[in-house]
Amino acid sequence: MALIVQKYGGTSIGSVERIQAVAKKIKAFKDDGNQLVVSVSAMSGETNRMTALAQVIQDTPSLREMDVLLTTGEQVTISLLSMALQQLGCDAISYTGSQVRITTDSQHGKARIKSIDDHRIRKSLDEGKVVVVAGFQGTDEDGHITTLGRGGSDTTAVALAAALSADECQIYTDVDGVYTTDPRIEPNARKMNTVSYEEMLEMASLGSKVLQNRSVEFASKYKVPLRVLSSLVDNPVGTLITSEENIMEQAVISGIAHNKDEAKLSLIGVPDEPGIAFKILKPISTANIEVDMIVQSVSAREGLTNFAFTVHRNDFVGASNILGHLRKELGAMAIQSDDKVVKVSLVGIGMRSHAGIAAKMFEVLHGENINIQMISTSEIKISVVIDEKYLELAVRSLHAAFELDKE
Repeated sequence: MALIVQKYGGTSIGSVERIQAVAKKIKAFKDDGNQLVVSVSAMSGETNRMTALAQVIQDTPSLREMDVLLTTGEQVTISLLSMALQQLGCDAISYTGSQVRITTDSQHGKARIKSIDDHRIRKSLDEGKVVVVAGFQGTDEDGHITTLGRGGSDTTAVALAAALSADECQIYTDVDGVYTTDPRIEPNARKMNTVSYEEMLEMASLGSKVLQNRSVEFASKYKVPLRVLSSLVDNPVGTLITSEENIMEQAVISGIAHNKDEAKLSLIGVPDEPGIAFKILKPISTANIEVDMIVQSVSAREGLTNFAFTVHRNDFVGASNILGHLRKELGAMAIQSDDKVVKVSLVGIGMRSHAGIAAKMFEVLHGENINIQMISTSEIKISVVIDEKYLELAVRSLHAAFELDKE
């Protein structure tokens, strides 16, 4: 008997009929003798619908009240799915994040899980029930409802799998696995059978929408076998995300990720002195704005430097306002901003043992006359920031150059 945590979201639970189909799938696993914990997100479109309602009421909706509002979406889904299972003769019980006692910090809109009390879930499993848990949500230590941010239901599922020492965590989505790149951009993209935690973490953090990066962090830390499958086909195989040592043959490049949600900001002509990076990034960090890529370069004027960085587009206005204050404070010459950029990244654990990957990437982009604005590297990835109008050309060109369409 295996303990399996499953997550369903998106269009796979987008209607009553889809929820009933998911219930049949869950019942089949239960009938095979498995213990099942299921995490679900809201029905597709619900989060956007509720966000639109809030924006009609309040120009800039309160983050705390948004968390209270948005978590009702998952509450609808867990109750309907539990009813669907019961209708099939499969005993099931639903729990919200607060009922499970998923404790988070107090960062409304993007809270982090601190602990999970598994007592209630284990008791229900021992009673032979399928446990259906609301994804995306928890409560802080003062009892305030919190949400985990976009893709938070994935994080809930993996965190539950880690807390319960589950045999496998299965993430059911609208796609049938992890591809070498976005098939909507490159039709020749190929589904991968296995990918390492490290590669998946890079791809998730770099814009791959299949999994949220925090869910992969959890899986990697607690060595939870993670499988991405399609909920729309029978007996799917999907992609297994596992430890590097479990992967027999390592490709040089596993995939190409891209992120359209980038914005670039630059402070031009700030004093070139110790601590200048701290003075710029400290107020950005205090505002809870995450900085991605950073480039500090010598200014044309002696004694000055230019400081550029990227943030999520949602934080573009907030970061711009902070730089407006910093410009006066630090005596900067100008601010340059651009929210029409994208990030394209090559990812592969094989990079560790192969030279010349960056040179080949830059050669391909040069051949397509694509200007590189920023570069960032790690042991297993190379990222570049380019103008958004070249995104599809860059992805297709790199996919072909590195022969990612071949097994």
